[in-house]
Amino acid sequence: MKHVIIGTAGHVDHGKTTLIQALTGTNPDRLKEEQERGMTIDIGFAALKLPDGTIAGIVDVPGHERFLKNMLAGASGVDLVLLVIAADESVMPQTREHLDILRLLDVKNGVVALTKCDTVDRDWIETVIDDVRTTLKGTFLENAPIMQVASTRNKGIEALKKVLMSSVSRAETRNASLPFRLPIDRVFTRPGFGTVVTGTLVAGSIHVGDAVEIVPQGITTRVRGLQVHGAKCSEAFAGMRVAVNVAGVETEAIERGAQLAAPGTMNKTQVFDATLQLLPNVKPLKDRARVRVHIGTAELIGRVRILDNREVLEPKDRAYIQFRAETELACARGDRFVVRAYSPMTTIGGGTVLDVEPQRHRKANEEVLNALEARERGTPEDLIEGILQRFAYGIIKKDLFTAAAMPPIEAETALETLRGHERAFVLSGDRAFHASQLQRATARILSALDAYHTQFPLRAGIPKEELRGSLGRDCDPRAFGSLIGYWQSKSEIVVEASTVRRASFQVQLNERQQVLLARIVQFYGERGIATPTIDEVSRIVQAPPDAITALLRVGAERGDFVRIAEGIYYDLGTLEMLKTTVNKIIEEHGKVTVGELRDATESNRKFALQVLEYLDSIRFTRRVGDERILFV
Repeated sequence: MKHVIIGTAGHVDHGKTTLIQALTGTNPDRLKEEQERGMTIDIGFAALKLPDGTIAGIVDVPGHERFLKNMLAGASGVDLVLLVIAADESVMPQTREHLDILRLLDVKNGVVALTKCDTVDRDWIETVIDDVRTTLKGTFLENAPIMQVASTRNKGIEALKKVLMSSVSRAETRNASLPFRLPIDRVFTRPGFGTVVTGTLVAGSIHVGDAVEIVPQGITTRVRGLQVHGAKCSEAFAGMRVAVNVAGVETEAIERGAQLAAPGTMNKTQVFDATLQLLPNVKPLKDRARVRVHIGTAELIGRVRILDNREVLEPKDRAYIQFRAETELACARGDRFVVRAYSPMTTIGGGTVLDVEPQRHRKANEEVLNALEARERGTPEDLIEGILQRFAYGIIKKDLFTAAAMPPIEAETALETLRGHERAFVLSGDRAFHASQLQRATARILSALDAYHTQFPLRAGIPKEELRGSLGRDCDPRAFGSLIGYWQSKSEIVVEASTVRRASFQVQLNERQQVLLARIVQFYGERGIATPTIDEVSRIVQAPPDAITALLRVGAERGDFVRIAEGIYYDLGTLEMLKTTVNKIIEEHGKVTVGELRDATESNRKFALQVLEYLDSIRFTRRVGDERILFV
């Protein structure tokens, strides 16, 4: 069954609430003050049973300009509009402003109800209908049926229901396969139940027992109970008005404007990139102007940054903008919003969210503008590519699909298409990269390696963590690990123990360095097992300690030395002598201990232990308890 929300709109005192009561039998004015004053102040709700059995939710909104922010909260999630115009007054200022708002929110379907038709004569009604048609020309309601009703006498109500039923049948079905999301428009406490939030479920489905997250507050809780149109239920679907009883959350911790969402599917933000379309007949909007933005059920104050080279937007102008709010919010790509001037509070335009986690942009940056244009075109491939382009060191696929706010199967297909065209890559750790970002990271890493090899030509490579540090704080260990694996697979780098070098790099000794290394090898051979310290070698060969250390590393890589432990090297002749000694002891006693090797070499326990641990590491010996035997 299709689930649809009908929203009212229209000037104050044009009979919206009375009409809803005639249609549904429910007075949506729930506040005592509303009933006493006979004027809607906040949004109200009712359920409408249509002739074919469909149950549609109706959201009643205030018509007075003082309560327009409440009207905007109610207009969030509306599938079709019931535009109410009183026959005795015709089109009024709030009629026009509400119509502008509905257009900006991209409502595409609706019906016009001409109320109070019992208070005027037939000629006047025809005049009003002509006025209405003129007002609606060029809008989504241009060809909408205009139904004449007298709510207090129940005249025209059944005919209006049939027309609404036809409009409901044409409304787009919401996507129930997306993660659920509910912009919160009311928060209250019910004795015995606790905190209840209400709103229109704009995507997905929700079930009793589900884990939920309240964003931007970052509160994780679960669903204790659900109600749709006042009746308990175990699940609710996109397009329904839902009351959700959440567990363990104080009402003071939540407010209108927050969103109830599947955990991990929405992030809080204070900035988003978007399109902005100004209305005709409004004042020009300056770059960085302070405005009010209504998105979902939230009202936010912030500044608009025009991203192209313009400093002012004129009436009817359209632009890509970045909105930076003064408080945190929750929204998603594709959300529509309305912009009102900060003061006086008039509606000036609206647009569509394109990116909820953008970076701060330079003005008139062609790359940024092109990326936003691609995101606006909205194919799955464009969307996935636009997200990937934001992350210098990639993004985990799961997080990518969440950011895309599309079904995982569709996102996976789009990513595979991009991979097929080599515009995206997925590396180890399920980390996805845009081709341009991977190319930049590769150029940066190779440049860092080249610089290191130039500065330290005698070192085998740069320590891994030092290399990661050269890429900046954004390159976390997991991203670095994925990149290292990719560069190894492409034979760009060689990883040895904890160091990394260019695959093409080899240590090259000049003539003086070759002479020094030969002298070092000779000295170590003369010393045998009495391995010298770096300072001793420095004095004998008359070279700085740093140069000795570097040449010892080079000699170890070339096979002139074997590194037994940190700072401890032996020439190959000494190592063979030690192997022979150990082998002889084992042949005689069936094993060798640290003490036996110490005595045989007339050395000390530390030396003997280091030698045996090295022989274990190269699988010459094998440790059994405190003894060693030959490795077989």
